[in-house]
Amino acid sequence: MVSKFITMSANENSASNKNSLLRSYISGSRRISNIFWAIVVSLGGLGFFLTGLSSYFKKNLLLLSNASTISFIPQGIALLFYGTVGVFIGLFLFLTIWWDIGFGYNDYDQKFKKIILYRRSFPGPNQNLKLTFNFAETKSIKVRIIEGLNPKRQLFLCLQDNREIPLNTIDHPAALDKIEKEAVALAKFLGVNLETE
Repeated sequence: MVSKFITMSANENSASNKNSLLRSYISGSRRISNIFWAIVVSLGGLGFFLTGLSSYFKKNLLLLSNASTISFIPQGIALLFYGTVGVFIGLFLFLTIWWDIGFGYNDYDQKFKKIILYRRSFPGPNQNLKLTFNFAETKSIKVRIIEGLNPKRQLFLCLQDNREIPLNTIDHPAALDKIEKEAVALAKFLGVNLETE
C-alpha cells in the first residue's frame, strides 16, 4: 500500500519552517486480511488438532462431527501433526498482527537535510530499525514497476554508493498514477532525479 504524504511543520507559527518536513506512513501487519487469515488458519488447525486427539482418546472432542471413529494410525497422527502446525502458524500470524510488524514511516526533513526511515520488526535487540541519511548521500528516487499476475510497484531511495533502500511495501500494489505522483513529489522535495525501471 502506498502511503500518503503528510506535510508537517516544527512550528506552525513560523512561515520559514512551513512544509519543511514530509512524512509518509507505511502500513504494518494490522490489516483486515491478515486478521481474517489468522482466524481461518487457527480455527482450521484447532479442528485438525482436536480430530487427531479424538482419534487417540476414542472420545469425540468436536461438536459438529464424530471423529472418535478415525483410526489413530496413520490418519490421527497426520491430523494431529497438521493441527499442531496450523495452531502454531495461527499464533505466529496473531503475534505479527499484535506487534504490527512492518509498520513505519519515512521522514524527509529539509531544515536539517536528513532522511529518517523507521520500521518495526520482531521483538529483540533490533526491534526498531531506524536508518538516517543526509540529503547529500541521495542520488535519485527510483520507481520499479513489474506488471503481470503478481504486479509490484515500488519506490526506492537510491544513494551515491549505489544502495537502493525500499520506501514502501510491495504486498498491496498501488495504482500506477498514485505511485508516480508520490515519486515525482518526493524527487522534487529532495531535489534529486527520478529514475524508472
